[in-house]
Amino acid sequence: MIDIDKIRKDTPSCENTLHFNNAGSSLMPTPVFEALQEVLRDENEVGGYEAERRAQDSIQAFYTEFASLLNAEPDEIAFVENATRAWDMAFYGLHLKHGDRVITHVSEYASNYLALLQQSRRLGFEIDLVPSDEYGQIDVDALDDMIGPRTKLIAITHVPTQGGLVNPAAKVGKIAKKHGVLYLLDACQSVGQIDVNVAEIGCDILSGTGRKFLRGPRGTGFLYVRRSIINQIDPPFIDLLSAKWTEANNFEFVDGARRFENWESYVAGRVGLMEAARYAQNIGLANIETRVSELAQSLRDALSEIQGISVHDLGQKKCGIVTFKKEGIDPKVMAETLRADRINVSVSQMTSARLDLEPRNLKALTRASVHYFNTHEEIVRFVEAVKQV
Repeated sequence: MIDIDKIRKDTPSCENTLHFNNAGSSLMPTPVFEALQEVLRDENEVGGYEAERRAQDSIQAFYTEFASLLNAEPDEIAFVENATRAWDMAFYGLHLKHGDRVITHVSEYASNYLALLQQSRRLGFEIDLVPSDEYGQIDVDALDDMIGPRTKLIAITHVPTQGGLVNPAAKVGKIAKKHGVLYLLDACQSVGQIDVNVAEIGCDILSGTGRKFLRGPRGTGFLYVRRSIINQIDPPFIDLLSAKWTEANNFEFVDGARRFENWESYVAGRVGLMEAARYAQNIGLANIETRVSELAQSLRDALSEIQGISVHDLGQKKCGIVTFKKEGIDPKVMAETLRADRINVSVSQMTSARLDLEPRNLKALTRASVHYFNTHEEIVRFVEAVKQV
């Protein structure tokens, strides 16, 4: 059980804001905010290097907390400035070449697919799109049939930015393992609202962010790289933290995933993100997943009952992201009108999900994303506000 009263007390913004934009950037709980502020105060009072020394225990706890969160090992975890850069640090370091094939899906995030396009132009590998099944998610049987001797990577998004779909990541992992193909999972929208276990999923690489469902600070992200494949990746850039300058003309990577880190980083953000991972685990990810799923489905059901509203979430399993359109209302106008009423949502544009939204003739959708600190009373208020737009 989740103590909603305590959680909302830890989230004082709930008193005056209805926040349904957790897929954009969630509200930090007070312990996360205070951990962040403590480091910033120390930086102001004694200096940045000295503040970092004071925060060493929390900095090191980042690796153990995220290892526990994802069911990984501490040396498989890296702190990276954001989810996109975390994904890039792994992807751009892969030894892909002309004639190789990379498989992805129409739910892939824009930044990831742009990177695939860029490297395809540079290196000459081919991009294959796995078909969707009847629910709009990855067709795992088709994926199994598509993999051939030239397939070197499966790169998919667990939860896309533009809807409530949850791709069957663990089933994809079994296919990847069967064929011995590297598996890169973007978990930017899933970690923090879904109980993500890298051992059960079977991914080799996973990237994520702090600001969304983990409720951490902006400017923070993380990367998981399975220990057994780490030497198959050549970090696209290194510095004196990620590598050791062993001789005048030689160097060695440091052990583990920290070879993907930079020496200069957002120390306060790192500590805040550690605290966010700890906070989520204290509540329990299974508890969070159950509550978020139930709240989101209640919201979908309520919106579906409004004349002129269409809900557009795909997937057999759905998460806390709810996307919809109201007939005759531009989603941008919807978001602006709700914001004036202290209700936060965002807009999913075709340009962020062209492979998915363009074939469905959807230029934009209003995106409402709930979290465990939200309530059924807020859903009622939200639905009434949507009716009035």
